[in-house]
Amino acid sequence: MAPLPETDTRISQADALKYWNSIPATVNGMLGGLPQISRIDLRGSLNFIEKLRRLDPAPTVPEPLIRGVDCGAGIGRVTGGVLSKVCRVVDIVEPVEKFAREVRGAELLGQGKIGEAYVVGLQDWVPVEKYDLLWNQWCLGHLTDEELVQYLGRCMKAVTDGGWIVVKENMSTDPEGKDIFDELDSSVTRTGEKFRRLFEKAGLRIVKTEVQTGFPKKLFPVRFYALQPGT
Repeated sequence: MAPLPETDTRISQADALKYWNSIPATVNGMLGGLPQISRIDLRGSLNFIEKLRRLDPAPTVPEPLIRGVDCGAGIGRVTGGVLSKVCRVVDIVEPVEKFAREVRGAELLGQGKIGEAYVVGLQDWVPVEKYDLLWNQWCLGHLTDEELVQYLGRCMKAVTDGGWIVVKENMSTDPEGKDIFDELDSSVTRTGEKFRRLFEKAGLRIVKTEVQTGFPKKLFPVRFYALQPGT
């Protein structure tokens, strides 16, 4: 039997788009039938941002943050539940048109909180703004390793001085320490070691990392990484 190819080379963004276009534009759909974890997730993210602010006794970023971007925004669950609470304006990047429509049609738009909506995959998105916060949650598994390094490199050029690129992703629990490929949505769940290697390759350093608490034990562990350009 021939060996399987590298896990990330099995990713098909066409298959991923087909899967997500079949999912209803609801919180239940976004969270794989576990809408009850949303409140815990949002609170954990807000707490993490607050901890980031406390890292620097003389912060160079304003409060509230001037501009953030929700990368892989889905229907705007995190856009509305986290980023709009800490940023004056939030852009979104979302490749599924029906999800992006949900964000653009939300009440936040009328409040002037939503800025630009980029209906494009992260592998093709080139930031044209500067951001105090670039938020990436449960979306980077759809990029190959090389695409992820290139994408993070573009994010590094777009983050303001003192701002953060945040990655919040599932962590592989493979007993052999390998990444895990999911055929259902054509995504990869990476190990912490893999993430660290890719961050370093992109020229980023980790300024804070921690595990999200309060999720059911049957789920993958979820880890936050706050990144800034390396020195």
